[in-house]
Amino acid sequence: MRALVTGAAGFIGSNLTDRLLADGHTVVGVDSFSDYYSRTVKESNLAAARGNANFRLYELDLVDDDLAEAIEGCDVVFHLAGRSGVRASRRDRFDHYLRDNVLATQRLLEAVKGAPIKRFVHASSSSLYGDAERLPTKEKTVPQPVSAYGVTKLAAEHLVQLYARNFAVPAVSLRYFYVYGPRQRPDMAISRFMERLSDGGEIEVYGDGEQTRDFTYISDAIDATMAAATAPVVGNAFNVGGGSRTTLNGVLSMLQELTGLETRIRHVPAASGDHRHGGASISLARLYLPWEPRVSLRDGLSRQWAWFQAASTTGSKVLAAV
Repeated sequence: MRALVTGAAGFIGSNLTDRLLADGHTVVGVDSFSDYYSRTVKESNLAAARGNANFRLYELDLVDDDLAEAIEGCDVVFHLAGRSGVRASRRDRFDHYLRDNVLATQRLLEAVKGAPIKRFVHASSSSLYGDAERLPTKEKTVPQPVSAYGVTKLAAEHLVQLYARNFAVPAVSLRYFYVYGPRQRPDMAISRFMERLSDGGEIEVYGDGEQTRDFTYISDAIDATMAAATAPVVGNAFNVGGGSRTTLNGVLSMLQELTGLETRIRHVPAASGDHRHGGASISLARLYLPWEPRVSLRDGLSRQWAWFQAASTTGSKVLAAV
């Protein structure tokens, strides 16, 4: 397989890139190294891949740059590029979310339209459900995003479906539920908790901490992404959830138990745009991909903590995922 991975230097993108290379595939990575978070962190994510002869990186902007050379000869396109972050999307940078999540997706779809690709795998998000009325939430649930970020992810998914139906782009969308593990973005809750436990700083928890998320370990998310590239599921959207629905308070307590560390906790006002609860029904993914999450929350947190400690000891994040 010759695979194009957009967002190749990001959290999920770099882990997917490493898995593809380990399996003997050729990977063309695309990343714009935007200002969303540190370029140094993203460069370190690609340290292993850059040493592989089957990897080539293009520093491109999906909206402005010519994508033809990067796409040429690719069998599968994994579109993981985008701008995440629920709280940031409600402020004065909404135009960045429109550009990076909606315009970039449409531009990439236009570029692959008519190309002989076998699959276009799109990274969607559970944020499009908002405060779903029923848990676990099924794919047939009407999306009701409560964040500007969720709105742009829903728009991008609609674009993917449009190109699948109108232009025969062989596309599938994966609605990831809170993915965590090695290389997780530094702004995400588990990364922040580990940083503060490590340095003894105060941990900020939004609201009462009783909001729940369906935590999905990175290797499980990658397994689902790989399966979507070959399963006969064109035109569909699938939930990808780890089956570990837990409160943020519960995650923090588990981390304190696993690490043997404690620190001060300060509750700050709940952020607008954060949905209260999240939980995935994965019956369709089980049936059609087929796929099943394998890593429990406790095991996943242990693995991420081990990675975090090793990376901190060496003074860099240039370590393989575990």
